[in-house]
Amino acid sequence: MSGTLAAIFAPGFFTSGPVAIGASVGAVAAIVGGVVGVFTVIRGQSFAGEALGDIGTTGGSGAFLLGAGALWGFGVAAVAAVSVMELIGIQRPRGRDLATGIVLGAGLGLAALFLYLDSAYHNTTGATFTIIFGSLFAVTSSTIPLVLAFSVVALGLIAALYRPLLLSSISPELAAARGIPVRLVGAGYLLALAVAVALAAFTIGTILSLALLVGPAATALRLTRSPGRAVLVAALIGIAATLLGILLAYDSYDWAPAGHAWPVSFFVVTLIFAGYLLAGLPRRRRPRQSKSIPDPTAAPAPN
Repeated sequence: MSGTLAAIFAPGFFTSGPVAIGASVGAVAAIVGGVVGVFTVIRGQSFAGEALGDIGTTGGSGAFLLGAGALWGFGVAAVAAVSVMELIGIQRPRGRDLATGIVLGAGLGLAALFLYLDSAYHNTTGATFTIIFGSLFAVTSSTIPLVLAFSVVALGLIAALYRPLLLSSISPELAAARGIPVRLVGAGYLLALAVAVALAAFTIGTILSLALLVGPAATALRLTRSPGRAVLVAALIGIAATLLGILLAYDSYDWAPAGHAWPVSFFVVTLIFAGYLLAGLPRRRRPRQSKSIPDPTAAPAPN
């Protein structure tokens, strides 16, 4: 058995400080991403999540330029972006896409400027790679309290808004008829989304953050029709993909090219994508019974 474990876990894996810190931060980001991601999929706002991830490049590069922490940059940029989206008019589906596209374009323009200034003043390309693709092994222990604070904000908002958010996500008209302040609830969700995207960008990079936000949630909604169970399943899938991705990245140090570990983000995204495909196999193999049977991947009803 020890030989089997030695073949799976490279020497020093369990005693490595960067691995322990990366696993802790990655697990927290996966939990937040799974919880918020379920509502992102139900509400059909994956494009907003993608836009916020890309806009995170602006915040990360700006933070590097100012000498501040990357997570602060991701968080500030995401919160500022959702604030502008809400002001422009994100409450309607058509308005959401329009507002998201406008803010995304402006954010990427600033990102291009900040990345140029980073390379001009700091003469390094390492920061750009870290911002875009992440680097869990480079996370320091001093960042953990901030990561926990961000996660408490996001999870606290979802917990406080759970029932009205779920109803307004499925049927905004019905929610409004029941007296739920749909726009206020939506604004609270957007704030939670901004924080979740910031954590995902900090974990696996801005360009791949959507995978950690939407992938586990979409997989969970394929496996269960209950929103409550989907939230739990999505968090577990995200944690599993992140921890296994860290293990594979650590082991890849001895792969070709030797002495250069593969990015954690590559393994995390690949595992999430594979899980999503596998989750659809039982449904495809199930014989057709009736057209009246609802699609398991459709928006679920409230608990």
